[in-house]
Amino acid sequence: MNKNIRIAIIIASIFMFMAVALGAFGAHGLEGKVTLKALGTWKTGVTYQFYHALALLVLASLNTKFETLKLTWSYRLFFVGVVFFSFNCYLYTLTGIKTFAMIVPLGGLSFLAGWLLVIKTFIKDLK
Repeated sequence: MNKNIRIAIIIASIFMFMAVALGAFGAHGLEGKVTLKALGTWKTGVTYQFYHALALLVLASLNTKFETLKLTWSYRLFFVGVVFFSFNCYLYTLTGIKTFAMIVPLGGLSFLAGWLLVIKTFIKDLK
């Protein structure tokens, strides 16, 4: 198994662990301490982190079977997406500082770019 695949699996596993922990913290530690809207923002961050960590695991698993797939940039963009999208959702929820909310769309764009590269990779592989 190549180094990029191993790193993707490690990062995905860390993100999954964090998503579970942060989800529990949001449900039990933040309830009643932040507004319902802020709690919704927290949950959105957890959801996107969970889905993209799971996507990293699936892609890395596929990449172990089909090592010719070029998924490194998708891995990187999903990582950047979690950091910019999910982590800034958490920071915005905890602080209310609008700058954090303004960074969130950059994470969304990273997710979209990562998915476009996945699509491109698999379309290219069909040929």
